[in-house]
Amino acid sequence: MDHFNYQAGILHAEDVSIADIAAEVGTPFYVYSTATLERHFKLIDEALSGMDHLVCYAMKAASNQAILRSLAKLGAGMDVVSAGEYARAKAAGVPGERIVFSGVGKTRDEMRLALTGGIRQFNVESEPEMLVLNEVATELGLRAPITIRVNPDVDAKTHAKIATGKSENKFGIPISRARDVYRLAGTLPGLDVIGIDVHIGSQLTQLEPFELAYQKVAELTQVLRADGHDIRRLDLGGGLGIPYARSNEAPPLPSDYGAMVKRVLGGLGCEIEIEPGRLIAGNAGILVSSVIYVKEGEDRKFLIVDAAMNDLIRPAMYDAHHDIVPVVEPAVAAEQEPYDVVGPVCESGDTFAKGRNLVSQSEGDMVAFRSAGAYGAVMSSEYNTRPLIPEVLVNGDQFAVIRPRPTFDEMINRDTIPSWL
Repeated sequence: MDHFNYQAGILHAEDVSIADIAAEVGTPFYVYSTATLERHFKLIDEALSGMDHLVCYAMKAASNQAILRSLAKLGAGMDVVSAGEYARAKAAGVPGERIVFSGVGKTRDEMRLALTGGIRQFNVESEPEMLVLNEVATELGLRAPITIRVNPDVDAKTHAKIATGKSENKFGIPISRARDVYRLAGTLPGLDVIGIDVHIGSQLTQLEPFELAYQKVAELTQVLRADGHDIRRLDLGGGLGIPYARSNEAPPLPSDYGAMVKRVLGGLGCEIEIEPGRLIAGNAGILVSSVIYVKEGEDRKFLIVDAAMNDLIRPAMYDAHHDIVPVVEPAVAAEQEPYDVVGPVCESGDTFAKGRNLVSQSEGDMVAFRSAGAYGAVMSSEYNTRPLIPEVLVNGDQFAVIRPRPTFDEMINRDTIPSWL
């Protein structure tokens, strides 16, 4: 469920007309619904009710300060993967004890920043990282709380580029070596081993891969406790999918996921962390774009819009599907025709959809790409010297621009010309 619906024939975000936003900020732009963000966070939080738990939003999905602050007010923790994300989380008012630091390539500077600024835990991904973290913490006279990310060699049954739990993936340590790595961690004075971390991928549409991975984590918990480790926290990662296309099979409900977690892990007495990103932000945002031209090709029509792959790269990178709907509500019996929906960037990959059936479109019409709240704005760039597009947040009948579109002068003036030129 989201809060983007037609009212009086015009697509609205909550109670704000998309046409009114477009009139003020111009297209293309992203718009997010506060009500949807809050609803999705509460659904996954409530799914784990009765267990000691913390929902840490994976802010790589969408990291605008306004989004982070909206979730922080609800008690969300944050899952960060860089010093920049850590700084963003702190700036949004999230205390260090609610920030988890993930990622395979943490640097010494990032470790120092988090240790001195406060951190809930580091999710350690390798023995070299563990040894460096021990050195940094010891130099600071601190102990770094850690979980160790294990790779359970479970097929997440998702797109290859967002699968993270197979043996060939770069993430974590093989679960078969976990006892040896935990044994080493227990000897390092700068580390406080508190738990286990696992994350098998993104956009999972079945519970079975999660359950297989969590069963392995449950078994490992018992083994490590028998070895003398105080395993008291299990970080289960994120990855629960969302419905990008209305015709696709619906992913599991958060309530079903929560019931499975309780069944598999509830008897261990561990605090549970989960790190959803797309689940919270994905359907809370849309990308709005205007038609520049309708071009007749040899055997197809091209709908050329003013958004491009630099604004929303998921279709080019993952062959991702986004429902595309007109901003003006079509008649019930309106005929549709197939379009290749493309942007103006000079790349054949700048294609959002091929042969997509849409109601007839004309120059100046506006369309919305649904389910664009996650991995949209955060992955955007200024390729072709196209400005980053505005982000807008709606709350009821109010809206605010939370990231303005830069001018060409602002973009160009970031460059520095050497004295010899």
